Amino acid sequence: MKQDRRSFLKVSGMAGAATLAGTSLYGNTSAAPVPLQQSELSEFPKGLTFASLKRDDGSIGLGIKRKGGIFDVMGAEQEFRQGAPTTMEAMLHGQGDIEAFYRLIDRSGETGKHLIAMEKASFAPCVSSPEKIICIGLNYRKHAAETGNPVPKQPILFNKYNTALNCHGGVIAVSKEQAERFDYEAELVIIVGKQARNVSEANAKGHIFGYATGNDFTARDLQSRSSQWMLGKSLDGSAPLGPWIVTADQADGDNLKIECKVNGQVRQSSSTNDMVFNCSQLVSYISTYMTLKPGDLIFTGTPEGVISGYPKDKQVWLKTGDKIVTSIEKLGELEFTLT
Repeated sequence: MKQDRRSFLKVSGMAGAATLAGTSLYGNTSAAPVPLQQSELSEFPKGLTFASLKRDDGSIGLGIKRKGGIFDVMGAEQEFRQGAPTTMEAMLHGQGDIEAFYRLIDRSGETGKHLIAMEKASFAPCVSSPEKIICIGLNYRKHAAETGNPVPKQPILFNKYNTALNCHGGVIAVSKEQAERFDYEAELVIIVGKQARNVSEANAKGHIFGYATGNDFTARDLQSRSSQWMLGKSLDGSAPLGPWIVTADQADGDNLKIECKVNGQVRQSSSTNDMVFNCSQLVSYISTYMTLKPGDLIFTGTPEGVISGYPKDKQVWLKTGDKIVTSIEKLGELEFTLT
């Protein structure tokens, strides 16, 4: 286990047990949730891939991708009471004892207890309550070109809201919306891990906890209704995210293959190295104007191949029944369907 521990999580001096008097961070999940203190991780875990899982009791718990499945941290913590953080938000805010992950795995033993098979897992958005969801427009050179726009001189920022969050295996109810021109946008998502204000580009990566696969699903007719893009970008469920958060030490966000398929047909295929503003530049720029906090999400823009970039006579908009799969190298596949 010692060797496994070194490769599983390279951490020293992490936040200690959160004075929980021998109980888990959230104790009895039927009780009111304990408010998170506004703190943060002193050092990020490394070499881990996280998920948020929907549980039978209605709660959302932390999962860790392991060989053979997903380790159910919340389930193991409820049984063994080792003081581990049991949600993504708790971990990102430095609550609980990260070392308790090891103890839970030891206590669960080699029997596979608290290990959920991938095909039986029910995913939630990997971050379920970000304070801010910030999106970047026209951040790929070829995408700017296909839409007839110049390459931006500064990042173009817009926002989504928590009601837009969606998950791997989720649905977007386009049939209920007063719109017709639905479009996909495969995107790399940055998960902020440490508070950032006026951060330099050189130091920006130290504030990135990890990366996830996302899709900035858009209603183009609503987006173009005015000079502000928000209406077309903030429909319920229009920010699918996950299923995984991969810690930043495992992936170079500025050089990853990114792809989107609709009903099995490749529509977008590019690399994040075509981004106009890389991950460090985005974190630095945004932090110049607002404080980024742990758990905030940055959708970094989409590559070429969106429907709105086609000639008008070839634009076939998404419809009910369509299945969209977004994949990013090292980060996994995100699937959702339209109803």
